[in-house]
Amino acid sequence: MTSTHAFWLAGRQATGETTFDVTSPWDGSRVGTVSLPTDAQVEEAVAAAYAVRDEFAATPAHVRAAALDHVSRRLVERTEEIARLISAENGKPVKWARGEVGRAVSVFRFAAEEARRFNGGEAQRLDTDAGGQGRLALTRRFPKGVVLGIAPFNFPLNLCAHKVAPAIAAGAPIILKPAPATPLSGLILGELLAETELPAGSWSILPVPNDRMPTLVQDERLPVISFTGSETVGYAIMDSVPRKHCTLELGGNGAAVVLGDWASDEDLEWAANRIATFSNYQGGQSCISVQRVIADAAVYDRLLPRVVAAVEAQVTGDPNDDATDVGPLVSEAAAERVESWVDEAVAAGATLLTGGKRDGASYAPTVLTDLPADVTLAREEVFGPVLSVQKVNGEAEAFAAVNDSKYGLQAGVFTHDLQAAFRAHRALEVGGVVIGDVPSYRADQMPYGGAKQSGVGREGVRFAMDDYTYERVLVLTGLAL
Repeated sequence: MTSTHAFWLAGRQATGETTFDVTSPWDGSRVGTVSLPTDAQVEEAVAAAYAVRDEFAATPAHVRAAALDHVSRRLVERTEEIARLISAENGKPVKWARGEVGRAVSVFRFAAEEARRFNGGEAQRLDTDAGGQGRLALTRRFPKGVVLGIAPFNFPLNLCAHKVAPAIAAGAPIILKPAPATPLSGLILGELLAETELPAGSWSILPVPNDRMPTLVQDERLPVISFTGSETVGYAIMDSVPRKHCTLELGGNGAAVVLGDWASDEDLEWAANRIATFSNYQGGQSCISVQRVIADAAVYDRLLPRVVAAVEAQVTGDPNDDATDVGPLVSEAAAERVESWVDEAVAAGATLLTGGKRDGASYAPTVLTDLPADVTLAREEVFGPVLSVQKVNGEAEAFAAVNDSKYGLQAGVFTHDLQAAFRAHRALEVGGVVIGDVPSYRADQMPYGGAKQSGVGREGVRFAMDDYTYERVLVLTGLAL
């Protein structure tokens, strides 16, 4: 994995005048060298996408569906190779990387299915008033234009898939900007798309540095922006282009609530193991990883030692080892930030039960209690393998604790009570409520996104297609209805 990688410009491989190295966060080794597009090449890609937008929107559904099915099949065939690449550039344990490839397989398959049934049109009689006699409205959806997809480092393949696949399914050209730390997985999609019969110009994959992103964001030929990343960057993008359509999938500090009826030994073991796994998977670098555990006083004393034991059982180490559960963070700077937040919390009075140690880019799975409400760790998204556990008295206090956050992405509620599940769905200010499990569950076909500072709009193939398109009404006159 040390070759120089070209980027994809209007469906063909191209190289620029400069390169940069992608390095492994585990051992610092060079994973690959990536060519950077020049400003002129970026302009060429945007111009090509803009020029082909009408042609691509009119492309038959079977052509777009066939291309998406092809990518899905090819991802299956190359699963192990791509998983190793994700692990190398991202530091993600290879077993989680395989799961990410599997999810991308599903995303492209779902998109192929949606391409075939999307835009069938909805007919509406207008003769419900006298002035509409003989009239019928037919509503269809059409692309808003070229999509600029900006992907993060934590799921370097699947979150690129969530930009590209819905755009192709909807007939919208796309310019994809993968994360600078992890561009290789996104570039792999270019290899697979290039094997299809999609129109030239309908897609480009450009590893543009972050400092050159504002030019793309401001370009009027790119009316739709789909961004996944930090709250700060996401809202800065939206504020800078108020007349564009922006979908923002931002951060969270996911809460897992354990209510008092979740009380058997089997219940608590399940909850503890799920919490431990999904506070630490991807090194905690997931927007819906478990950051807060909110446990009813009736089960707190029995749950806490189980959580600590399950966290301590997580296997840390080389991400290339199939036995590893928790690898490094994406960089040493990221681990240093997590370390500083934990140190701040402990200095302010939090109790450290396990973990709290950094080794280069790796940070040990960590559990804290008695977390002061005003420390950074309590208010912000840690994006690392750190978990706090809080005792509450009853359901109302638990739900209030979940909502005591500027974020609202997803929440998990461990309960057997169906009425409590519906109360949680009504009360919790989040985009998704998962009953009987952690907030980290995501099916790639479901609507995914948040409330409050966790973003606007929804991912999930069909829901992203809605964001990329708009309704246009055709009124037919003089019909015998």
